[in-house]
Amino acid sequence: MIGRRMPVRVRAAYRGEMRAARTATSDDARWRHLERAHVISQPWPWPHTRNHIAMFALAVAQRDRREALGQVVRIIVAAPGSALGRYPEGNTGRATVGLTQPMPIPEDLAALMQA
Repeated sequence: MIGRRMPVRVRAAYRGEMRAARTATSDDARWRHLERAHVISQPWPWPHTRNHIAMFALAVAQRDRREALGQVVRIIVAAPGSALGRYPEGNTGRATVGLTQPMPIPEDLAALMQA
């Protein structure tokens, strides 16, 4: 959202998920944390884009060409989509999920985003 700052609690949760993704010991755990960070970041252009950049980096590290290409597309559309409020709520941000497919938001994240 242009001009609207991420609330402190939401920012703390986003940063926590991104930190957990960096320090996780398995790729599955990294993806899980990045997906949660993605759900949190969707309304804000820069964090949303930053999340897709982290997803791209993990895909490259795993040599997953399909995921990496999907992340390139998402990096391009993340900021404009967030700025215009046109993003599929709850979408995990992975290339295995459609760009416009809404998904259920985990209960803890839904409560965080509504507070």
